[in-house]
Amino acid sequence: MKPSSPISLTTSSIARKARLSPYLFTLLAFILFVSVLYGEDFMCIFGQLEPNFVLPPSRTPEKNKKSEKLAFAIGKTEESCDVFSGKWVRDEVSRPPYEEWECPYIQPQLTCQEHGRPDKDYQFWRWQPNHCDLPSFNASLMLETLRGKRMMYVGDSLNRGMFVSMICLLHRLIPEDQKSIRTNGSLTVFTAKEYNATIEFYWAPFLLESNSDDAIVHRISDRVVRKGSINKHGRHWKGVDIIIFNTYLWWMTGLKMNILQGSFDDKEKNIVEVSTEDAYRMGMKSMMRWVKNNMDRKKTRVFFTSMSPTHAKGIDWGGEPGQNCYNQTTLIEDPSYWGSDCRKSIMKVIGEVFGRSKTPITLLNITQMSNYRKDAHTSIYKKQWSPLTAEQLENPTSYADCVHWCLPGLQDTWNELLFAKLFYP
Repeated sequence: MKPSSPISLTTSSIARKARLSPYLFTLLAFILFVSVLYGEDFMCIFGQLEPNFVLPPSRTPEKNKKSEKLAFAIGKTEESCDVFSGKWVRDEVSRPPYEEWECPYIQPQLTCQEHGRPDKDYQFWRWQPNHCDLPSFNASLMLETLRGKRMMYVGDSLNRGMFVSMICLLHRLIPEDQKSIRTNGSLTVFTAKEYNATIEFYWAPFLLESNSDDAIVHRISDRVVRKGSINKHGRHWKGVDIIIFNTYLWWMTGLKMNILQGSFDDKEKNIVEVSTEDAYRMGMKSMMRWVKNNMDRKKTRVFFTSMSPTHAKGIDWGGEPGQNCYNQTTLIEDPSYWGSDCRKSIMKVIGEVFGRSKTPITLLNITQMSNYRKDAHTSIYKKQWSPLTAEQLENPTSYADCVHWCLPGLQDTWNELLFAKLFYP
């Protein structure tokens, strides 16, 4: 028997492939169908397996709609420009943007110079993105944009600090008799009468209803959050044109969180314990739903500020055990530094929820840039609400506040990033 010629062999192979092609076609069609239908879920799963998860610098789902101009936008940032990735540059010319003494709206918890901080170095740092420049903050443009409108910060005391920073950045352009500030329960309102504009802060540390909702008395160790209750606070946010949310620190009570299923008025309360990540995910999804149902994407803008780091453990940056932000006057220079207080599992939740949602919210990713600033906390240089004991006075580290930030300072930069994303998304 003669061996098959190369031509006949090739023809035979082609014939076999031809016979297999219907199966291959069916398989490929099935894979394509599944990948389109469940592609987002696959990406989420693979993202969870990724060992070095990195939160996207910003999430602006509406940017996918090329033809739709975002409210308040007057330009745009180049695709290659990530304003949240960069370094701190010493700047004694343009920093600080105002002096502590000339802004009467700063709470005594944040006036570090008034309370004896001996240095001012923390005021002279400017954020420089890696591949572009941050637009200069234009107070006149911001005020004109706010004419006849409401801007509101919603969240905890860190968002209140950002709220105060914004007032300090703007108030010099407003005559004394044309501005006022008042507080009524959870709501604080700064009014620029000439502009018929308000900048507001609403205290809601979990965004949802909780047993820590009193704006003054809220130091409760056994915290409880009520599921599905965002409208309890959300009714006060309706009609706002620009809203900035934050929530993180109050969820960090441990590995578990108490969730109330029912009402705080129930005699027998049904409280279940869930993981902090699941509880936080519940809060994020509630915020997304509220925005979808209450904000007009053509006329309003919504922002969410990522977690603000604390610098409570000196060993995180190579310091001594027992050290914290007290007496820290230099920056952390390691560009990859990430403090142990900023839970990457929570960042994953933010990434997952924002990644899946089509709700138009812009993420202000201030976490990495703030991680470098162990020098910028209020530390011991603030009003102390309770008399300090002799033991505390002997050990300032024991009562240093490594959560909040001096003003002027870091939070002015947060507002500069807000300005950039509002006008140049």
